[in-house]
Amino acid sequence: MKSGFVAILGRPNVGKSTIINGLISRHISIVTDKSQTTRNNIIGVYNDEDTQIVFLDTPGIHKPVAQLGQEMNNMAYSAAHDVDVAILVVDASKPFGAGDTYIIEHLDIHNVPLIIVFNKIDLARLDKTEELKKTYRSYFKEATFIDTVAKEGFNLDELVNKVKSFLKEGPAYYPVEMVTDKDEIFQIKEIIREKVLKQLREEVPHSIAIYMEHIDWEKKPISILASIIVEKDSQKGIVIGKNGQKIKEIGTQARRSIERLLNQHVFLELKVKVDEDWRNQASSLKEYGYKFEK
Repeated sequence: MKSGFVAILGRPNVGKSTIINGLISRHISIVTDKSQTTRNNIIGVYNDEDTQIVFLDTPGIHKPVAQLGQEMNNMAYSAAHDVDVAILVVDASKPFGAGDTYIIEHLDIHNVPLIIVFNKIDLARLDKTEELKKTYRSYFKEATFIDTVAKEGFNLDELVNKVKSFLKEGPAYYPVEMVTDKDEIFQIKEIIREKVLKQLREEVPHSIAIYMEHIDWEKKPISILASIIVEKDSQKGIVIGKNGQKIKEIGTQARRSIERLLNQHVFLELKVKVDEDWRNQASSLKEYGYKFEK
């Protein structure tokens, strides 16, 4: 069989997580319209009759303004090393800019086959897309270009086929039934964070983390206590909402998704805690699972 590791790289909010979810037909990486939604390297395992592809969804690479941003970049940079194929995802609907230059200057992706995916092609003008491709061709002369509309699944089969063409014979690295390396606790925390991000205004989401206080797997329903971490008292009020309505809605939506994940009923309790400037504190970054370990 053919097998290998493939890093999915790119700027924030270009559609990397939507692509990996589509490739393996499972919602393993949360998706929102907020930038920098993905904060960890997340493995998604694709299997068919003669291939196993281990895809790595990575945080969006950006010029960091906090230590959290640097840790996220480090995770993405690490994923680009020791892979068999690199996929660079580009938002085809936006012109080439400083963020694109930043990622090209900081990513070392010249030693493996490179596929550049021009996503959101349905939102782009043909002439502007051709301009964009010409620019990327000047940096990556040997790269393969593929157009996609990830949210519709358009051309994802072509992307898989192109990845396969670069892979060599190898072993199955994971059991066939395994679709991600992240355990249920990680997935539960991500579900909660996804619901928080979808409920809150733009100034709050980057300050949010989720901390798992306690899970009682033996209880029926399963009992889960988690804390939503914010950086300021004012943000705490925003998350709770008037008369507690916002956190109640977050809890209701999260509980439904967690129950689908676990295929069991759960009792979910959410609290909100303030950890001032946690995005720049090494101890907090480690506690919340965002400290990059080499």
